[in-house]
Amino acid sequence: MPKDELKLYRGEDFIISDHIHIHQPTLNEICDYGEADYYAMIYQLTATPQSMKAQLWDAGIDYTKITPFELFYSILYKLFPMEKTSILFGSLDLSKFQVMQKQEDGTVLLFQAIDNCPVIIDEFTYEVITDYLRQVHMIPKDDRLPANNSTKMILIEDAKEELRQNADREYHSQLKNLISSMINREGFKYNHSQVWDMKINAFMDSVKRISKIRNADLLLQSGYSGFGVNLKDIPNKQLDWFGELS
Repeated sequence: MPKDELKLYRGEDFIISDHIHIHQPTLNEICDYGEADYYAMIYQLTATPQSMKAQLWDAGIDYTKITPFELFYSILYKLFPMEKTSILFGSLDLSKFQVMQKQEDGTVLLFQAIDNCPVIIDEFTYEVITDYLRQVHMIPKDDRLPANNSTKMILIEDAKEELRQNADREYHSQLKNLISSMINREGFKYNHSQVWDMKINAFMDSVKRISKIRNADLLLQSGYSGFGVNLKDIPNKQLDWFGELS
């Protein structure tokens, strides 16, 4: 399914099938839902075995031996009843799907009947859903595999240590400082009352875009001053603030 970057930026609902629609929430909707719970859900929905390596290892599962879809249909989808996911999926209840296999080739899929219509999440549909959620929230996909077993064990121990360090850490809003910075920054066109109606992707895009513009302006000012950087040494993508956001 081809992605439409302009529609994603505009923030309209993403229709995958008759019964699978993804709503892109506003900052106001995320705040009312609860930011900590919202992002916990997003990170779990888009999790890969690599991003859960420590938890899987403690459960006796080698994260390098399963795929993201296997992780989803084995564990993750059961965690999301409708009251948790309605902000994204409306009346669709992920927890009511059942794991099934196609008789002809043994392919695994999730199935439920809604209004006498079969609703299926196969691996392709799963990838469409999670890729869209990552794009909306600008979350990179962790799909890196270790070069050898020693590296794998080091990465697992590092992940366990990170979990231990974060276990008792109080949650602090990641959006509050961004919103505060943006509404007080030159070039951002929304005030405190208006910003809450922004879709999450448009807001995160603004955070990165204004930073990109500011960085390009500083480099150009430095280069043209005659006493700063040599613009010939600066990649064009750093000077082109119309370009793609990294």
